[in-house]
This record gives sequence, C-alpha cells and structure tokens, in this order.
Amino acid sequence: MKVIENQTFDMERALYGSNGIVVKNCSFDGPADGESAFKEGQNIETENCFFNLRYPFWHDHGLTIRNSEMTELCRAALWYSDHVKIMDTKMHGIKALRECSDVTIENCDIISPEFGWSVSNIEMRHSTAQSEYFCMRSDNLHFEDVQFKGKYSFQYIRNAVFENCTFDTKDAFWHSENVTVKNSVVKGEYLAWYSEGLTLINCKIVGTQPLCYCKNLKLVNCEMVDTDLAFEKSQVEATVTTPVISIKNPLSGRICVPEVGEIIMDDENAGGEVIISGQESRNAESKCICA
Repeated sequence: MKVIENQTFDMERALYGSNGIVVKNCSFDGPADGESAFKEGQNIETENCFFNLRYPFWHDHGLTIRNSEMTELCRAALWYSDHVKIMDTKMHGIKALRECSDVTIENCDIISPEFGWSVSNIEMRHSTAQSEYFCMRSDNLHFEDVQFKGKYSFQYIRNAVFENCTFDTKDAFWHSENVTVKNSVVKGEYLAWYSEGLTLINCKIVGTQPLCYCKNLKLVNCEMVDTDLAFEKSQVEATVTTPVISIKNPLSGRICVPEVGEIIMDDENAGGEVIISGQESRNAESKCICA
C-alpha cells in the first residue's frame, strides 16, 4: 500500500483512480475548490483527514475512513461505493451516503439531511445522527445503539432490525416492510403509517396517532405514552403495558391494554378487539375476556 501523509489537496480529482493507498493526516481543502478527490478508486484507507470539498468518494470499491471530519461543504461525500467502513468520523455534509452497499458505520456523528438513500446492507453502531428523510428506500439495515433526531426517517425501508436505539422523529417507518425494533424508544407523530410486517418488542412509543393503516403489525410488551387515535384501520396483535389515551377503529386483530381513555368504534369495518385487563373486549362482535 502506498502511503500519502501530511499533504493538502485542492485540485480536481486529486487522487482519481487510485488503487491501494493509505492517506494519513491530509486535508482536502483550498482555493482551487476541486471535486471528486478519490473518484473511481479501489482499496483506499484514510485516517485523520479533513474533507472540506465536494463528492470525495464516488464509485469507490473497498474504502475505510477513520478519525476524520467531513464538513458542511463536503456534500454528497459517498455515492455509488461498496464495501465501506467508516469509524470515529464526523459526517456533516448533506446527502452524505447514497446508492452504496455493504456499509459499516461505527462511533460516528452524522449531521446530514437526506442521508443514506437507497443503501443496501448497512450496519450502524454506537452513533448519533440528525437528518431529514434518513435512510429512505434502503434495505437490509441493522442498527444498534443509535441516537437519531429528525423528520421522515426510514421511509420505504425493507428488512431491518433496530436494537437499543432512541429515535426522536416524525413520520418514521412509513411504508416500511419487514422491520423489527427491539428495546428502543420511538418518539414522534404518525408512527409507521402504511407499514407492513412491523414488530416492536419491549419498546416505548411516544406521540400522537401512531400505527395506523398497518398490515401485520405486532407489539410485544410495549409502553405507549401520550398516544391517541392509535391503530386506526390496522391489522394488529398488540400487548401494551401502559394506559392508552384512545384507540380508533382497528381493522382486525387484538389489542390488550391495562387501561384506555376512549375506544372509538364508528367504522363498520373495524373488527379489531380492544381488551382491557379483567374486562370484556370492546368489539361489536366479540366478548373475549382478558385475564
């Protein structure tokens, strides 16, 4: 591996097409304002580098980034690349990750609107993120210990597992498919509308009008806080451990809760059961008892 150290690059395509290089303590910045520093490269490692120019890592195959910083001016940093590892790095430019595959992100700080679109096979661990439309249309995601804040996250994603995460987000998981969330906090409005195959296990759900128009929705031992008008027109099997403000017209299935402020059943197609501990189920057709 060729080693490049302690240099500053500001020209267009400064290291274009490189294969087998290690870049340490370098800065990609300067008056020439050149783009695409590492475009079309292979087997690239960067460490302790500063990226202040656009599009540095496009069409790269085999890329490791460590202990580095991508500023707000480093927009669209990684596109069309594969087999990528990013560790202990700040990613602060818009659209930082797009159309990539086989990506691992660990101990990173992400501030990047429209991050992670159409990415396949992404693992993220022990990281923080702020974004809008985070990870839209991505598939095969595995997140662990990720703290996220933003809007419209995880829309249209497929095949994902989230563990020990905290998401403070509006409109999360819309139109998602085959998603499991475990031991996590999900706070926001209109959670997971139109999702299919969403399972939440030992989670805390906070916010208005969650989990409506869902197919094959499952909740296992979940808390629900400040949740009203929940489960409208959803196919749902749920065990909830806390009181719910109101439940409205579940389409089918069964919702077990210790207490509910209001049950609204004013749709003739609402066939779901709402079962309050020790009471009869609230359904026009069913008389089940929850012991």
